[in-house]
Amino acid sequence: MSTSLSSRALAPIGVAGNLFAFALDVFRGLFRRPFQLREFIQQSWFIASVTIVPTALVAIPFGAVIALQVGGLIKQFGAQSFTGSASVLAVVQQAAPIGTALLIAGAGGSAIAADLGARKIREELDAMMVLGIDPIQRLVVPRVLACMLVAFFLNGMVSVVGVAGGYVFNVILQDGTPGAYLASFTALAQLPDLWIGLIKALVFGLIAAIVASYKGMNANGGPKGVGDAVNESVVITFLLLFVANFVLSMIYLQVVPPKGG
Repeated sequence: MSTSLSSRALAPIGVAGNLFAFALDVFRGLFRRPFQLREFIQQSWFIASVTIVPTALVAIPFGAVIALQVGGLIKQFGAQSFTGSASVLAVVQQAAPIGTALLIAGAGGSAIAADLGARKIREELDAMMVLGIDPIQRLVVPRVLACMLVAFFLNGMVSVVGVAGGYVFNVILQDGTPGAYLASFTALAQLPDLWIGLIKALVFGLIAAIVASYKGMNANGGPKGVGDAVNESVVITFLLLFVANFVLSMIYLQVVPPKGG
């Protein structure tokens, strides 16, 4: 009985170790040739097609809520001239990368896990290994790079749409002046704020693709196992994304001091 309990307690550690080992295999596969360019282009187009519209729709309320909340808070301190700058910082540094990552994990990651899981239960992956083809180099690496590329560009789109939505809601609902909103961009924001948002998007896309690929390639138990793998990949990815966001934000604030600080 005690052995069974200890094995259950150590199971998450084993899964974490296997996931880390899988990530190392993916990293090694990045440098192996030939590079699967066609698969990379197809996966990039597919992931972009299933995420671009939901991401754009999510970006609008993100920017609106941030503008309303920040604008209302700053108005209490009589610093309405900084509303634009504070909203831009919140969108570019936090809302845009996280919103992008959630859509990449929820739409693109689940599709990757389902595709690889279906290949697993049909024994296609085993057949590839028998033929001397590495499934990680052939299937996983293009999907990982595609997720990172799409996340990078979606982050830019969410930033633009979020800032524009914040501008509209601040001017219309909070009686802000358009000139003050735009002029305050440079009061607190700086160029590294844009870079950290792009770096976060790349890291989040990498995490989402690796977790989805790992769960898909380790699915078992038939169609039900594939469904379970998809659900587990989304949940695990969300948890890892928030942890990674906290770590990256903490490192950034230590390396790059706030403007004027």
